[in-house]
Amino acid sequence: MKCNLPGRHSLFWKLACLLVAFCLLMIWLSWSWGRYMEERNQFLSDEARSTLTRYAAEAEQAWQQDQRDGIDRWLQGMRQREKSWVGVIGGDLQSLSSQWLSEKDTEHLTFLRGLDWPIHKKGRPWMRVPFPHDPAAGSLVIELPERFVPGRYRVFWRVITNGVIPGLFTLLLCVGLYRLLVVPLNHLRAQANAWRADQLNVRLSSRTTNRADELGELGRAFDHMSERLQSTVALQQQLLRDLSHELRTPLSRLRVASESEEDLQALRERIGREVDGMQRLVDDTLQLAWLDTERTRLPDEAIQIQALWEMLTENACYESCWPGGQLQCSVDASCWVRGHLNTLAQALENMLRNAIRHSPEGGIVRLAGRRDGDYWHLWLEDQGGGVAEADLERIFLPFTRLDGSRPGDGGFGLGLSIARNAVQRQGGQLWAQNTGSGLRMNMRLLVHPVPG
Repeated sequence: MKCNLPGRHSLFWKLACLLVAFCLLMIWLSWSWGRYMEERNQFLSDEARSTLTRYAAEAEQAWQQDQRDGIDRWLQGMRQREKSWVGVIGGDLQSLSSQWLSEKDTEHLTFLRGLDWPIHKKGRPWMRVPFPHDPAAGSLVIELPERFVPGRYRVFWRVITNGVIPGLFTLLLCVGLYRLLVVPLNHLRAQANAWRADQLNVRLSSRTTNRADELGELGRAFDHMSERLQSTVALQQQLLRDLSHELRTPLSRLRVASESEEDLQALRERIGREVDGMQRLVDDTLQLAWLDTERTRLPDEAIQIQALWEMLTENACYESCWPGGQLQCSVDASCWVRGHLNTLAQALENMLRNAIRHSPEGGIVRLAGRRDGDYWHLWLEDQGGGVAEADLERIFLPFTRLDGSRPGDGGFGLGLSIARNAVQRQGGQLWAQNTGSGLRMNMRLLVHPVPG
């Protein structure tokens, strides 16, 4: 089974680096700082070493000056300074003072500790400090004063080292995870709540959408979804307003007809025409709304434009009573495109009807095209005089009719909107341009290889 690693900008690597750094930091803390604090709690402080060394120097000086009498006087003064057992011994572990060592004192002399030794035992150990200038002459022996016993704050420092400091680093880890994960999720939640309150214009901050990880992708997807929802709702509202406006006129005519004194046959014909018009209006509006909101890709198939044109012109000649010679096609049989047949047929049919409607009597509507790389560039030209340059994009808006700008009437201004949506849904483009004598509708459609 193949395992695909996440991308280098994946959230996985950010979390992994954060956790690895935290673990390494905790290991360093446990090894270095913990070791340092343990040493501080096992060895004498600098103050204790300095004081005990000074006592040994004083004892050495007293011995050199008055031998035993000097040691006796110095020990008498030491008993007033330190509430600990203090003695001075020679190299043979015998007292250098006039006071002999008791058996219990002699036992203590076998467990003497140096200034640099670790102190693990509880209680007050006995320390041996050699004379600074002549260590062989003698040593100071002292029961370590209570104030010099290391480890007095051992429990405190263990709590700091093993509890407080790891807790602080864990808190920093939580802050990092919060900023990395929870903050952008809170922004996403705020946007979702804004949608619930019908505030579809709310967008995420650039700090969230510019991220290169999965949360950044999710943020961009949220913003895209918000834009889609906003545009869809705006379109639906606009279509509803336009549809209600367009329905007022036929409804008004129906009311007038119902109140008129026309004969029954004329009244039926009037009602039939108005109902048919409203039916077409509702059908076209629903189709435009479906084309704009539906985003699933349509199934592709090979479409021969020449055969499609022949089918459409046959119906168009029957409906408009135009002779077939006025609907011309210069696209040969090699023009095959890839798309959805019914949708493309409806788009081309709408453009053809629009061209016939706005062309003068005896005018020519011509379909032509050329191969352009991976696309076929097709265009449909009429002889209706064209439209103003500023209106070349407006004609694709729903319910847009340029009254007075072109000859002819009829329709609801939905045909070209439906055509553009249909072409765009199959990966193509549709735009308009003036030719000087009429309007040209340009289409770019994907090429399909000619079937063998």
